[in-house]
Amino acid sequence: MESSKVTEVTRLVVSVTICLFAGLIGSVFTAPSIPAWYTTLEKPPFTPPDWLFAPVWTALFVLMGISAFLVWRKGLNNKQVKNALGIFAIQLVLNVLWSAMFFGLRSPLAGLIGISVLWIAILATILKFSKISKVAGLLLVPYILWVSFAAVLNFFIWRLNA
Repeated sequence: MESSKVTEVTRLVVSVTICLFAGLIGSVFTAPSIPAWYTTLEKPPFTPPDWLFAPVWTALFVLMGISAFLVWRKGLNNKQVKNALGIFAIQLVLNVLWSAMFFGLRSPLAGLIGISVLWIAILATILKFSKISKVAGLLLVPYILWVSFAAVLNFFIWRLNA
């Protein structure tokens, strides 16, 4: 394999692994709270079954990683790429923080605040990524759609349990 192809594959693996690792960190807050707290909450009728969240989030983290890779491959010497990946990193941290706020603190209100900030960061990431790679931006659309749904769900859980 050529050196550049090895570099490309390495970048892809690193990008996806970082995103999956963020999901793993978030699950440290989520997993113990589901049986002990989340299952006791009043939830709206449109709440998906608990088993659906893990595969959806896993797929979204993989898409995030591929998206970041497509931007990263344009070169870190490019200021636009550095800026876009910086915003991406911020939204990834905010994603973990949402899990910590909602599940770790067991606070739907804190989660609602966190997911609102996360949504803005995802939108900013999509806009920045799209200027560098249209495909990278499009790969994040399922993510913002899911987070939009999660924000609505978060809002109703907060209201039903306030």
